[in-house]
Amino acid sequence: MDGKAGVKVLESLKDISPEFGRYLIEFAFGDIYSRPGLDLRSREIAVVSALTALGNAGPQLRVHIHGALNVGVSRKEIVETIMMMGVYAGFPAALNGLAAAKEIFAECDAKKTR
Repeated sequence: MDGKAGVKVLESLKDISPEFGRYLIEFAFGDIYSRPGLDLRSREIAVVSALTALGNAGPQLRVHIHGALNVGVSRKEIVETIMMMGVYAGFPAALNGLAAAKEIFAECDAKKTR
């Protein structure tokens, strides 16, 4: 997960449920992401797949597309992963996922040109 996005998530929960933010970080990233058996690259591909398939997790998908890029998943691999979800989760979910990827790729390109 992108560190800045993670901080934003924690900040957004601070006034309503700071303990939920702590649970999220401790369980997901402390317990699950740190397990042996899959590298971070593989985990992010799996998360991009799952969030695309859900079809209702756009903000989380954007965070994990950033995360995938940060751990070495290529743009092409992200697009192919999302396209695969069209078969299993439907074309609307894949279209939404591709729109999210396009947005994140454009953000990354804009940062490079500054």
